[in-house]
Amino acid sequence: MRYLNGKNLSNENTLHLYKGDIEYLQFRKLIEYEEKIEQCYTLKPLDFKAGENLEEEYKEICKVLKLDTKNIYRPKQTHSTSVKKVEFQGIHDKEFENVDGLITDKTDKILSLTFADCICLYFYDPVKNVIGCIHSGWRGTYNKISKIAVEALKKEYNVEPKDLICVIAPSIRSCCFEVDKDVKDMFYEKFKNTEEINQIIKKSKDNNKYYIDTVLINKVILKREGLREENIIDSKICTKCNSEKLHSYRQYKEKSGRNTGLIALR
Repeated sequence: MRYLNGKNLSNENTLHLYKGDIEYLQFRKLIEYEEKIEQCYTLKPLDFKAGENLEEEYKEICKVLKLDTKNIYRPKQTHSTSVKKVEFQGIHDKEFENVDGLITDKTDKILSLTFADCICLYFYDPVKNVIGCIHSGWRGTYNKISKIAVEALKKEYNVEPKDLICVIAPSIRSCCFEVDKDVKDMFYEKFKNTEEINQIIKKSKDNNKYYIDTVLINKVILKREGLREENIIDSKICTKCNSEKLHSYRQYKEKSGRNTGLIALR
C-alpha cells in the first residue's frame, strides 16, 4: 500500500490510501487494532448512493479490504435517532428501516452507512471488542444521536465509556456549514448552557447567516457521556472543502453521490 500522489488528505489522524484505482481513508487510531477490526471511509470515484451500480461499488471496496459483501448491513437512513444492534438479520430486514446507527459484537458483520456531509462516527471498544457506525447529520446531532449510541453500547454490551474510542470521519465543518437564523435559534436554544456555545455558533461576516460546528457538539456530548478526550479522534477533514475527493451535498445538491463508512470485526 502506498500513499496517493497529488491531492492527499493524510494528516496526523487520517491516512489517504489507494489500491489500484480505489482511493479510501483509514484512521490511525483504529489501525492500531487492525488485527481485530477493519475500517475505511471511501472516496471518489466510488459512489454508494442507492442505484444500479451499488453492488459493484461494494464489491470494489470489499475486495480491497478483503471482506465478503454478503456480510454488509446497510440500514435505510432517515436522520432518525434509532440505533440497532446487528445479530443475524439480513441487510433487507425491516428491522433496519428508519435506522441511523448500527452496533455489534459479532464478527464478519460489516456495518455500512452512507454520508454526503453528515458525520460518520466510528465506535470501537477494545476491551469488549464491540463496534458501532453512526450517522449524525445536523438533525441527528441536534437530537444527540451520539449520546443515544453510547447508551445503546452500554445497555447491549456493558461497554464502559472510558474504554470507548470514537473516530469522527470527514464531514462538513463549521467553515462551510452556513445556516439561517431559524436553524441557529434551534441549536442555540438546545445548547445555550454549553460552555463552548460561542465556539459552536458564530455569525457570518454579513451577520445574516451563521456557522455551526456540529463536530464540536458531538465532541462535547461524547465527553459528557464519559469518553476520554484522547479517545475522541477527529479526522479534521471538511467534505465540502475537499469535494473533488469527497461527495458533498452542500456542494452538489441532488447530484451528489454518497461516501460510505465501513467497520467490521474480524
